[in-house]
This record gives sequence, C-alpha cells and structure tokens, in this order.
Amino acid sequence: MGFIIRWACAFVLLAATFNPTPYNYVTWAQRYGHMNLSIAVLLGLLLFIGYVIYLRATLRSIGGLGMLLVVALVGASLWVLYDLGILRLDNRSFNLWLGLVALSFVLGIGLSWSIFRRAVSGQADVDDVEA
Repeated sequence: MGFIIRWACAFVLLAATFNPTPYNYVTWAQRYGHMNLSIAVLLGLLLFIGYVIYLRATLRSIGGLGMLLVVALVGASLWVLYDLGILRLDNRSFNLWLGLVALSFVLGIGLSWSIFRRAVSGQADVDDVEA
C-alpha cells in the first residue's frame, strides 16, 4: 500500500504541474500568473520543492542508471502493448496522461526502492554520516 501512496503523490505532483486539461500550474501561470505573481511564485516553489524531494530520493535510492533502466522498462512495456494492438497512440491527450503515469511510476519506484530492497534482502540503506 505504501508504494501506491508514493506513486499517487508523484502522479499528483506531475499532473498539478502539467496535464492536458486547463487545470494545471503551467497553464494557470501563463494565463494569470502576471496578475497574481506572488501566488505564482509560491506555487512554483512548492512544486519545485516536491520535485527536489522526489528526484533526490530517487537518485539516492536507484541512481541515474536505475532511473534510466526503469524508464526503459516502462517504455518497452508500452511498446509491447502498442505492438499487441492494446495501446493506440493517435490521441494526444491520452499520450500525455500515459506519460504522466509512466514518469510518476519512475518516481514512485525511486521513492520506494530502499524500502523494497530492505524487505527483500534484509539490508538497510543509510545516509553518509560524518563522524
């Protein structure tokens, strides 16, 4: 259940930043940000903090190569679904939502990886601590 919560939070972060509907930060900031500059900056900083937390945790747990491998696995899975005729790519809006799901999956795995590895191997990850 913990992975689903982490994945959902990553999805909300990505979808709040940009999605194919008019209800996202990028569209709002382009249309109305100049009228509410202080709110636009505050919301932008909150989103940026969310990205820093997710990306830092993901890079620390699975690293850049791990992120690349998860992206490749998700991409290959989508390719298989396309080749089997299950997935069609002619809908731009659906493709954007699919990309958001795929990217949030990468961030969710990155945030959950240390917990998963500890459960499987019994080894805990620790941060570098100066003595």
